[in-house]
This record gives sequence, structure tokens and C-alpha cells, in this order.
Amino acid sequence: MSDNEKQVGGNKSVINWYPGHMAKTKKQILQDIKFVDIVIELLDARIPISSQNPDISKIVNGKKKIVILNKCDLSDDYQNKLWVKYFQEKGIVAVLSDSNTGKGIEESIKKIETVMQNEIKNQADKGRIGRKIRAMILGIPNVGKSSYINRISKRTTAGVGNKPGITKQKQWIRINEKIELLDTPGVLWPKFESEEIALHLAFTGTIKEEILEKTEIAYFLVKFLIENNLKQLCERYKLEEELIKEIIQREDRPENENIYDIMLEIGRKRGCIISGGNIDEEKTAKIILDEFKNGKLGKITIEKAEDYK
Repeated sequence: MSDNEKQVGGNKSVINWYPGHMAKTKKQILQDIKFVDIVIELLDARIPISSQNPDISKIVNGKKKIVILNKCDLSDDYQNKLWVKYFQEKGIVAVLSDSNTGKGIEESIKKIETVMQNEIKNQADKGRIGRKIRAMILGIPNVGKSSYINRISKRTTAGVGNKPGITKQKQWIRINEKIELLDTPGVLWPKFESEEIALHLAFTGTIKEEILEKTEIAYFLVKFLIENNLKQLCERYKLEEELIKEIIQREDRPENENIYDIMLEIGRKRGCIISGGNIDEEKTAKIILDEFKNGKLGKITIEKAEDYK
């Protein structure tokens, strides 16, 4: 297997990696980063580690940075607090955000100004008064980058124009009287460093469904939910908790068959019946994945902060 392919779940599903696209995007960001003072890195609050791109720390290269834990409305409230503390302990400012409602946007702006406070003072001491803070937003697909940009820039519709010495294609968006945002094209794809990261990205919809089989992703998601969020799983699909525990604890069958039976039971409860009384696995998997991504199973964090200390 080449470096550009990974196997997931021990099966034959392969995640194809596109180094050409990655290289082009990375080159663009490396060109743009020299024009900014601070990087805003958007992460998915449900998977703060898997939604990080390992290249970003190299790309930022000494620039100031804040982390936005986006989609915090879909993640566990207690874990949200722990993740903010996790980044704080690493010397990184973190803000909880929900780009759909605008939660965390004002706090983001305040944190940018706070982080850049000393730098602005140093500039003023050198006679450079009134210079704007220039920011760039980085984030992997489906983390809410566009929604966040729309929210944070809603106070104005006009860009601030081109800056001397900067390519004309660079568009600067005025956030307020102190901050302007470089609206860079494209996205930065993550590297799939492990099977676990690939699955976490698949659970949250970052990896396209054509790349991994829906039923396989749903299987691993159900397994995770049984182990970590059984009550929420049972409530959503009207399953009997004691019965699910009995199925999972059967020792006369392999674990994967027990989990598969629970998936079929979810399909049965949702009426995913096809000819012969069989369960439509594909339809069942789609329901489970869509409802998790849309927060219908409740606020669930896949990656627990305490596991990454």
C-alpha cells in the first residue's frame, strides 16, 4: 500500500489522498501567511485533535494563533470546557463557537485584539499608529470556515481594498476598526495519520461518503456510541438499554456481529425494511450518520480532552 492510501477498520476500504491538491493549497497559504499577524485555526469541537492539520504548526511558524472550537453546539458542554483548558495549558487561546448562531464571534474578536495587544503597542512605540491587525483563517473541510467568515465579517460588506506590495487577488475584509481578514481561497486538507483519525473525520462528514462505505462508518460510530453514549443512542432509537447490554455481552458470537445486530435493530425501528423482511443496511447507515452529524443524538464529543494529556 502506498503512502497515499490507508485502510480503515481492517477491511478493504481505501482513503485516497490527493497530494496535488494539498501541495497547491499549501503553496497558496505559505505565500499568504507572510502578510498576516495572526492565524485563526478552526477546529471541530467534537474532534479537536483529528480536525487539526499537523502541517499548520509548521506553516504558522512563529505567528500568533488562536483556536476556534467550532460546532460547540454539537459537542458535550463539559468536554467543551475541558478542551478550552487543554489549549490554555499549551499557551494557546481557545474560543468556543457556533457559526450558525454567531455564538463566540464577539469573543473571537476580543481574543484577537488581546493576543495582539503587545504587538500593537510595540508598533505604536515605533510610530506606526493605527495599523490594522491582519488575520487569516485556516481549517479543514466541513469545519465551518465559510460560515465563520460570514459571521465575523457581517458588520461590513466591502473589502478594504488592496495593500501596497500585495498581489491584487488578495482580498482584505474589514472586521472592525482594528482587524482585517485575508480571505484566502481554497482549504487545507488534513493528512490521515491513523485509522482512528480517518474514522473521526468520517463520523463528522469531512471525508466524502463515496470514499468510505457508509455501513462501515456507521458500524464504528455505533460501536463508539455503545461504549460512550449508550443512553443517548437508546433514547434516540427507542432501544431497550438492558437488551442492548445483553446483546453486546454475548460471548458466543464475535463482537462485530453483536454490533451489527444492534445496527439492524435501529434499522427495524426506523422502518428500513426491504423485500423478505430484511433490513436496508445502506439506508440505516445513512440515518445514523446524518442524525449524528446534525446533533439529533444529543451533544456528543468523540475525542475526550483527558485522553490527550
